[in-house]
Amino acid sequence: MQSRQEAVTMPAPQPDFAGPADIAIVGGGPVGLALACQLLRTTGWRIVLVDAATPARAARDPRAIALSHGSRQLLEQIGAWPVPGSPIEHIHVSQRGRFGHVRLHHDDYGVPALGYVVRYGELCTVLERALAQAAGDRRLRRVFETRIERIEQDPVPRGADVADTGMVHLEGTGHDGQAARFAARLAVQAEGGLFHEQAAHQGRGARTRDYRQTAVIAHVTCSRPQPGWAWERFTEEGPLALLPHEEHGTPGYALVWCCPPEQAARRIALPEAQFAAELGRAFGERMGQFTLAGKRHAFPLGLNAAPVTVNGRVVAVGNAAQTLHPVAGQGLNLGLRDAFALADSLRGACSPQALQAFAGRHRLDRAVTIGVTDLLPRVFGVAYPLAAHARGASLAALACLPPLRHALARHMMFGMRR
Repeated sequence: MQSRQEAVTMPAPQPDFAGPADIAIVGGGPVGLALACQLLRTTGWRIVLVDAATPARAARDPRAIALSHGSRQLLEQIGAWPVPGSPIEHIHVSQRGRFGHVRLHHDDYGVPALGYVVRYGELCTVLERALAQAAGDRRLRRVFETRIERIEQDPVPRGADVADTGMVHLEGTGHDGQAARFAARLAVQAEGGLFHEQAAHQGRGARTRDYRQTAVIAHVTCSRPQPGWAWERFTEEGPLALLPHEEHGTPGYALVWCCPPEQAARRIALPEAQFAAELGRAFGERMGQFTLAGKRHAFPLGLNAAPVTVNGRVVAVGNAAQTLHPVAGQGLNLGLRDAFALADSLRGACSPQALQAFAGRHRLDRAVTIGVTDLLPRVFGVAYPLAAHARGASLAALACLPPLRHALARHMMFGMRR
């Protein structure tokens, strides 16, 4: 008898189409999987999805990630909801030890939750199940444990239309060391990785910034939990976020503690009790006493945004297009909006012109989200007392001006879709 995980991570049926695909998707994470699902649902294009990992490996990934309510709506479209997780019903934003704070409540916006905290692996498992259902007509080819190392494309002739015969040629290496080659009319780069693994994007307008911060990630519990509440504390070292995340029926929190690299290394090495005590001093007494309930991990933080997302027949989405600071948890949510906006643009034509249309339609959402997530950690990281007072005044203004507060909250939930 198959386990539940085995049943939902089986490869989709192999295709019956011959020759090149219409679209090659490089990367089988949540963004690549969601894009493949939506393309299969809304277009007739033949797709090859190339993944450096396997579904079973992705399913074991324990990282906690935040999905906005808008992302839930997108996932519902492709049958990839519900995902096991914890709702974020309220958000409290403040400065540690300073005046000024903002509270956001889900019922102010007519939504069941502002967002959800889920495991990366569980999200991938649900997406794999949705993809297997969408691939029933055998227009999808899956390739696992293959890393694409080179992408070349034929020139795009001036005025090319749907009848353009140019191709993208992808070359890589499979798990057995054998060369792997694919061809498609268009290629989507959806495998971006983490900031410290990436080469800096180049070109006029590229935005690359090393924040000189490292995120310490852990699961913690506390003596006075407040279910449904997420907390974002801006400290002099960087943002400190606690996101509600129940495990095995026990209330807890996903911790994202941004601090200088040397402090992160020290905190990773601290005994568990000392780490929990230091977290309590940094966060404050509201939640009571903290207890570390899992392993600690550390990830260097930076901004790495391509100047443009489209190059001829090739388009980048998700972390392949932009890697963001985790403040406000916007990285994956923007990546999912990338995927659905791209799929919508490809409904009528599988062409370079369709990619350009996607870039134009999605430019404002991308620019605003990158700008906000780049600005917040830098503005709140200035340690001067006058700057702290100015930030407190800004938070107080947000609290007192509902239209401004609602505009910010709606962008965090939906981007520019509404």
